Amino acid sequence: MSSGVQEKEKVLVEYCKAANGLKKVVLKELRGSSAEVYLYGAQVSSWKNEHGEELLFMSSKATFKSPKAIRGGIPICFPQFGNLGSLEQHGFARNRFWSIDQDPPPHPTNRGNKAFIDLILKPSEEDSKIWPHKYEFRLRVTLGPGGDLMLNSRIRNTNTDGKSFTFTFAYHTYLSVTDISEVRVEGLETLDYLDNLKDRERFTEQGDAITFESEVDKVYLGTPTKIAILDHERKRTFVLRKDGLPDAVVWNPWQKKAKAIPDFGDDEYKHMLCVQAACVETPITLKPGEEWRGRQELSAVPSSYCSGQLDPQKVPHGGYVICLLMYTLYK
Repeated sequence: MSSGVQEKEKVLVEYCKAANGLKKVVLKELRGSSAEVYLYGAQVSSWKNEHGEELLFMSSKATFKSPKAIRGGIPICFPQFGNLGSLEQHGFARNRFWSIDQDPPPHPTNRGNKAFIDLILKPSEEDSKIWPHKYEFRLRVTLGPGGDLMLNSRIRNTNTDGKSFTFTFAYHTYLSVTDISEVRVEGLETLDYLDNLKDRERFTEQGDAITFESEVDKVYLGTPTKIAILDHERKRTFVLRKDGLPDAVVWNPWQKKAKAIPDFGDDEYKHMLCVQAACVETPITLKPGEEWRGRQELSAVPSSYCSGQLDPQKVPHGGYVICLLMYTLYK
């Protein structure tokens, strides 16, 4: 291999310290796209396309200081989603310091994917007091040659006492949109959902697509393989494809709640939408030695991508999540 090619590959992954003092990893793709990952929370904080346009939302009031979670990007909710349990909101993985995984397991990745980082989280003594289980949570974040962003999670039960453990999970992805009133979500129509604004009462979605004119906090059940999020003003469509985690959470705090969130700007609800692959209704259970895998890939495509291309196949319970926003779908 020529030294020129080696030099190019070297700069695809950069380890540095952010202005806030936290360590982060910058992934770069030769055509210009990039992603940033903090070791704090193993959180993707930025994802830009080849034009330098930010595709993820990050609040201007986000706090980059432990123990506060970072408001924006892609927080990882584990081992608890929301307040559905005895732990803090969305669990503790998102506000722990992860380590670089020096001995990652082999990944069946494309040979062209050279910009990636492997991170690992293991329980601390303090964590074991509030969630008494041993585990290894491995995460690989990859920036593909076409600018697609991939998160590959592996969670293994390493308990030595023979005990299983159960958890809920979500990729709490904050998408950046131009104007929430001009955004629609396709692929969730006619599905049942739990409305968190009405004590998780179960309803069936009506209408041809989901649009936004007030606060939304819903857990859709039995969601399809692909979901489209259309930003009409920017003429951009995010496509989410998943296989394994059956639920999809859609959240926007709207005006009143946005003002009540300390690390969220009063009007920032207009420029974000969370669409999350999740397992909420039926938690995942692992016996000692068992491993769960969850993979998410994100891309953005031109808005000529239409809902007619959505795969109607439903997602089975258990197994493996793939949230996929694929440029190749459009090609």
